[in-house]
Amino acid sequence: MATVKLATLVIRTLAKPISSQLKNQAKQHETFRSICISLAQRMHMAEVKLRTNILGEPARQHVKPLSETRAIENGANALAEGFLFSVAALLIIGETWRSSRSQSKQRGDVNERIEELSANVTSLTERLERIQESLGDVELERSRNNELARIVERVVEIGLRGGWAEFEDTPLKVPRVELAPTSSKVLP
Repeated sequence: MATVKLATLVIRTLAKPISSQLKNQAKQHETFRSICISLAQRMHMAEVKLRTNILGEPARQHVKPLSETRAIENGANALAEGFLFSVAALLIIGETWRSSRSQSKQRGDVNERIEELSANVTSLTERLERIQESLGDVELERSRNNELARIVERVVEIGLRGGWAEFEDTPLKVPRVELAPTSSKVLP
């Protein structure tokens, strides 16, 4: 950014001596001289017409043309000023184009990042839904296992009391086995 501004300043600084050289060349060369004279005469005519129309000065039938020396001087100044103006305009247009290109690149980067984040959010949402579904399945399995363990324990208890196995008078003791912790006990 600073380099571009420095380059712009250098170009503007270099344009001034080039403008002065254009003035000198316009005074010395015949082609430039004729261009300057015709340009200065047209500018003089336009200025007189504007004064007449805008300021209400009395209309002149015949506008006296500028002297050749004065016309060359005015035309050379107009060419030099036109050159400086065109250099400044090109620099402004270049800077505007560069900044708009930079801003569009930034917008493109931001849009890409937003799309990337949106895709990540979608992926994480789907993953969370799958985890919640699997947790629901695990909870369902846990409640089923607890219910089955309670049923099996109850069947074994009823069977032992009902005489399915009669080991009470024998020296063999039936071990009491819990298949799963009951719901009244604290789960580890």
